[in-house]
Amino acid sequence: MQNYVTRFFVLLAFVTFAIGCQQDLTGVQPEQQYQALLVEAACGQCQFGLPGTSCDLAVRIDGKAYYVDGIGIDDHGDAHADDGFCNVVRQARVEGRIDKGRFVATSFELLPGDNE
Repeated sequence: MQNYVTRFFVLLAFVTFAIGCQQDLTGVQPEQQYQALLVEAACGQCQFGLPGTSCDLAVRIDGKAYYVDGIGIDDHGDAHADDGFCNVVRQARVEGRIDKGRFVATSFELLPGDNE
């Protein structure tokens, strides 16, 4: 009797695992590629309230902020200047994709501000 119980639980575990894997795979979407997308760009910590311990560039897409990989926060001037990313939210045109909760930029064009 104990042999049948063991087989039953092994079979149950296998079926549960197989169903769980199938559900995970069906929910996976291909990575969203963005081309010539207009976004808000600023310091993730100072302007968008993202967690972190240093000032890092982030973009906001559809109301959600993502840290940026491929472009540094000081690549477009001093982040702590009056018009820098830590003090002002700027507009940018970007290309790239979201990968593991971060925006991987292949192109980042900062648009002129009101005072430029």
